[in-house]
Formats: sequence, structure tokens, C-alpha cells
Amino acid sequence: MKKLLLLPLFVFPFATMQSQVQSNAAFQMWPGAELQKMEKTLAADAAANANRTATIQIADYPNDLLMIAHREADGQAELHETQVDVFVVQSGSATLLVGGALQGGKTTAPHEQRGGTIVNGAKVKLGQGDLVRIPANTPHQLLLDGSKEFTYLVVKVKGY
Repeated sequence: MKKLLLLPLFVFPFATMQSQVQSNAAFQMWPGAELQKMEKTLAADAAANANRTATIQIADYPNDLLMIAHREADGQAELHETQVDVFVVQSGSATLLVGGALQGGKTTAPHEQRGGTIVNGAKVKLGQGDLVRIPANTPHQLLLDGSKEFTYLVVKVKGY
């Protein structure tokens, strides 16, 4: 009898969570199979691109943006004054050059600089499954260092 009386204590919180997810219009999910299709498209697009890179923007919200990026060559040095970058490595390997100072970068959009070189940055090896957070106003650059490809999910957190 005691067990039956305790049952609502365990069931009710889970039922409440489920109903919150169903009623939250902002909730979205992208199945792994859909993301893998995007990755294949990116590989074909990168092969045809002079910079050997391609991106697909998955979603753009007021506070964050989601995209998948694929590269087959080194990226440019970047600095985002008002955005945090979060990378989740899907496949391949690269070296992240991060920190230090960006010299010779050009403003390419409001609060965005690209190009130039990073001086006194740290080098960090990245591989499948790694998660990286790059704070706003931090120079960074992805270098393939002989790797043939690098695919990663990017979450940009806006407004810093």
C-alpha cells in the first residue's frame, strides 16, 4: 500500500517535464541522421569552394545561432567582439590557435574581424567528440595541420 502512495511522487515530476517539452513552441530537435546528411552536403560544397570550406546555418535565434561547418583547409584568424563560439567536433582533427592578439585583422561585419595573424596564441589539438568554448573578444583560428577534413557543430552565443 505504501508503494502505491509513493508512486505519484515519482510519476508526477516526469509527466510534468514531458508536458513542458510538448507545450514549449521554442523547443527544436535535429535527428542525427539529418545532421549526417548536412555533413555530406558540406563536404561536396567545400570541395567546390576556393577556400575549401562550407557551412550550413541550422537556426538563428535572438540569443544564439547554430551551424555546422566543414573545412578541408586552414581557416582565417577570427575575432568576435560580442559572440562566444562553442565547437563540438563531429569528425576529423585540427589544431585550434586561440588567445594572444590578432594583428592585421580586417573588420568584415559589425563586431567581427577576420584575417591577419594571431601572435602569442596557444595551440590545442582537437578531435572527434571534443567540446570547446571560445569567449567573446578572443582571437582564434583552425589549422588542419595535414588532416584532410574537419567537421564541427558551432553554437554562437550572442550579446556579450
